[in-house]
Amino acid sequence: MVRQPGKRERLVASAIQLLHQRGIERTTLADIAKAADVPAGNVYYYFKTKNEVIAAVIDAHVQQTRATLASIESRHRSPKSRLKNLVSEFVSQREIVVQYGCPYGSLCSELDKRVDGSGVAAAELMRVPIAWAEEQFRLLGRNDAHDLAVNLLAIYEGSALLASTLRDPDILSRQARRLDRWIDAL
Repeated sequence: MVRQPGKRERLVASAIQLLHQRGIERTTLADIAKAADVPAGNVYYYFKTKNEVIAAVIDAHVQQTRATLASIESRHRSPKSRLKNLVSEFVSQREIVVQYGCPYGSLCSELDKRVDGSGVAAAELMRVPIAWAEEQFRLLGRNDAHDLAVNLLAIYEGSALLASTLRDPDILSRQARRLDRWIDAL
């Protein structure tokens, strides 16, 4: 028997989707409750403020990223193969990225503009894949592993922004091919 997600899980899943599609400022707790099919008053049982919802979204994204990276590690033996699979994961989301932007990059950018300090917590969304990629580059014997990891994520995030702005998913595909060749050349 498959367990149906509880109200909190549905609220977080709806918040993830709505914050990505509409942005933080245009999404209300009532919107999230409606999308989750949870009575609006019940939201406050799980989350007292919108900031608590945002924190739960960040945590869910971080956990998903860690799970994805663990899955890549379990399926691929070599660091190059792992890095190339990460690039493939990025590209697999190209249609949604073109429509709404990178889920992590967009959220980080929005939160960084807020005065409540929530951008600091969102930075974990970038730190996790950078640290993982840095370890892969280090396993390749690279002394510049951190810089290479930052470069990898910067290329993806910049490509995601351009692909979304220009409504062109091929930008992500072309950059992925370039990243694959770059990784092979290391």
